[in-house]
Amino acid sequence: MNNTDHDTIFDDDKLKEECGVFAVFGHSDAAALTALGLHALQHRGQEATGIVSHDGENFYAHRALGLVDKAFAEGDTIARLKGHAAIGHNRYATTGEGSVRNIQPLFADLSFGGFAIAHNGNLTNAHTLRISLVNKGALFQSTTDTEVILHLMAVSAKKPVQERVVDALSQIEGAYSLVMCCHDQVIGVRDPMGFRPLVLGRLGTAHILASETCGLDIIGAEFVRDIAPGEMVIIDEKGIRSSHPFEKRDSRFCVFEYIYFARPDSALDGRSVYDSRKKIGAELAREAPCADADVVVPVPDSGVPAAIGYAEASGLPFELGIIRNHYVGRTFIEPTDQIRHLGVKLKHNANRAYIEGKKIVLVDDSIVRGTTSKKIVEMLRSAGAKEVHMRISSPPTAYSCFYGIDTPSTSELLANRMNVDQIREYIGVDSLAYISTDGLYKAMGEQGRDSESPAFCDACFTGDYPVALTDHTANCSGTKVTDLRERATKRT
Repeated sequence: MNNTDHDTIFDDDKLKEECGVFAVFGHSDAAALTALGLHALQHRGQEATGIVSHDGENFYAHRALGLVDKAFAEGDTIARLKGHAAIGHNRYATTGEGSVRNIQPLFADLSFGGFAIAHNGNLTNAHTLRISLVNKGALFQSTTDTEVILHLMAVSAKKPVQERVVDALSQIEGAYSLVMCCHDQVIGVRDPMGFRPLVLGRLGTAHILASETCGLDIIGAEFVRDIAPGEMVIIDEKGIRSSHPFEKRDSRFCVFEYIYFARPDSALDGRSVYDSRKKIGAELAREAPCADADVVVPVPDSGVPAAIGYAEASGLPFELGIIRNHYVGRTFIEPTDQIRHLGVKLKHNANRAYIEGKKIVLVDDSIVRGTTSKKIVEMLRSAGAKEVHMRISSPPTAYSCFYGIDTPSTSELLANRMNVDQIREYIGVDSLAYISTDGLYKAMGEQGRDSESPAFCDACFTGDYPVALTDHTANCSGTKVTDLRERATKRT
């Protein structure tokens, strides 16, 4: 969890977004466009934001804790970020504490000149590499895994910048979508399994890289294509050069991007996020119908598309039975236990006219710790709900993510220590059902989950980790991934 959680009383018990990256090359307003792109990607990280720009000779940087609109609010902040190239980053800490020194993009003066980097993902052997580098004399300035890449580049025997990047990345494990800036060029790279998204766009003669297509939309850029897993693109005044310098692997794009993380108006790897969520909801309705219910109600906002799909497939009416207050942030009063208890009501309120006396199908995207789900169910019953039947548009989240999502420890995940009936009893619903893993794949246009070569990374549901967890295995006090799977098998 974030170190600042004690300052909030509105924790909605969701998995925390990873990070968002954005880059522009070839536009006189590169920094301003990057700030707008980061604004569109704000959902991917709200802890801190930063931009590094380049004018062909000098680098300029601004980084700050907080949201994009606050960080770049001062009148001359953007003007001071000169140049026709810029990269930006929105941070939610998955490694390293939430402090100014960890705000990206990171910048270093290497032997070939200045180099800036921004990272979405998580490296699973960063700690191991860091110890080795420190033992050789490296001096780290941050606690982020991203800085490991800079140090690997610094000690690389390769000469061209692109070869140093490849040399460094060939030594790391895990998930990464990177944007980098150096030598009057922007570089974008996606890891060989394509865990995290990265798209290419065009605005006139300028080229854009972004975590999601919604980042292109806000600046009026045209979507060109997704950066392929294992692809590196180099953008400079000559145009775009593409290469695939890493050993080819089967793609394992994070399926949770479609379920929850990405903005619904984005398209990722050729799929509409909004349409995918509706299809998941429809499949959930076929797998877990509730024929005698009166109404389908989403937990806003992330449960809305799946609830629409569920309602359409089941023939039940859809209503906004819960209204969300979007103007909720840090507490403005002392967070006593009594005030904390009111936290859910300050963020969500029952729309009593559509709840009272009704049998409700309550649709949400996931249950993590279950604390908020429990309070929402209590709120609906207080508003007069006759029955509450909960439907979840993802399989049970039973395992921690090590590829760029800030997941609670495995022991905190409700589905890791309880079966479905125990969870139903804990949150107080009349019935509870999750979409099956095969149902999720079917909704995504796949035949089912092929255990030999699944189309997505679904480790948070299955415990099937496609990339080695070197640091976790070395530092988790004896708890191995196989132990987690064994525990889940015994639990079910």
